[in-house]
Amino acid sequence: MEVNSASALEPGLLRTFRLFVVVRLVLHGLALLGQFSQHQPRLQRYPLLALLEAGLLLLYLSWPWLRRRLGEAFLPLALLVASAGPILEHALSVARRLRAGEAVVAGDAWQLFPLLFVPLILLSWQYSFRWVLVFCGGTALLDLGLAIPLALLGGPRWATMFALVFVRTLLFALVGYVIVRLMAAQRAQRRELTEANARLLHYARTLEELAVSRERNRLARELHDTLAHSLSALAVQLEAIHTLWQDDPRRAHELLEQSLGLTREGLREARRAIQSLRASPLEDLGLGLALQDLARSAAARAGLQLELQAPDQVDGLGPDLEQAIYQVAREALANVVQHAQAGHLRLCLERVGGRLILTVADDGRGFDPEGVPEGHYGLRGMQERAALVGARLSLQSRPGQGTTVRLVVEDTGDPRTDL
Repeated sequence: MEVNSASALEPGLLRTFRLFVVVRLVLHGLALLGQFSQHQPRLQRYPLLALLEAGLLLLYLSWPWLRRRLGEAFLPLALLVASAGPILEHALSVARRLRAGEAVVAGDAWQLFPLLFVPLILLSWQYSFRWVLVFCGGTALLDLGLAIPLALLGGPRWATMFALVFVRTLLFALVGYVIVRLMAAQRAQRRELTEANARLLHYARTLEELAVSRERNRLARELHDTLAHSLSALAVQLEAIHTLWQDDPRRAHELLEQSLGLTREGLREARRAIQSLRASPLEDLGLGLALQDLARSAAARAGLQLELQAPDQVDGLGPDLEQAIYQVAREALANVVQHAQAGHLRLCLERVGGRLILTVADDGRGFDPEGVPEGHYGLRGMQERAALVGARLSLQSRPGQGTTVRLVVEDTGDPRTDL
């Protein structure tokens, strides 16, 4: 077992140590007041010395400068004083009583048990079992060494004291071993928790990076579907105007008017895209109303006849799933407005069993799905969003027969057949 550095004390250990010393101060102070109140001619068990020792120890433990200065030696010195002090005070008290002719029994040695038990707990709390053995051996040797002159003064027999100290040492070793094992298990759990927190932090950072990357992709799709189309068309028209300006001013003027209209339309689309990036319709309206507003806006921009079937409220969905459904619908509707040249638009959101189905369909010119260019951001974006939430995205289209985009989300947690 490794020894925990004193410069990295276990949480709460120093506060517990100070509390123990404060209790000792109070008890010794009460004992001293009791002797004064009874007008005893001598101070038994040297409570004044014990009071002084406890006071200095409390000052030592409460001085941050000493802890910084002593480093790893700070706690061992405090434990040495807290362990050796009571043994020396007890020996002085016994010697005083023997000189006064009072009877002293071996059982008095058990009075040290509670005073040494707390330092034992603190040491086992911070260090390994090897240092518990050092504590047990050191306190036993000090106690037995002081018992020899006390036996010569008429105190308890040394053999009796040896037996008592031996039993106490065994108990201390057993208790220390249990505490050390418990603390080792707790430290292992803390290390595992720290490692788990580090992994979670790394995972959170990875998710944040992925979110930033997805948002960049979304911005790329927005720019591609708005400014890129408009600017490309405008560039073509301006090239034509430049070519026809001298030979056919009338045609050049018509193309200029068309270019102005295209510029205004591109500006409106750019403003709409910026507004959609800034706004949070899902938070403000909820999924159902946000989809309704999205479909009505798309139909109004393209002059389409709208068939809308979506509930006002959609329950049982997490925010990630709601966002994915909304973004798929938004991109599908953007494709209808910009490319379909349709007259009719249908948006339907329904729950069938445990499945939530979003359908966006139009009767426009359609296209061949197999011939879609690899870099078509709109379709790729819908596929990415569906994959992120474990949904299935299908696209059905043929030239001249319109397009149907269907998103199916399994197991939404609501078995109702309608919303």
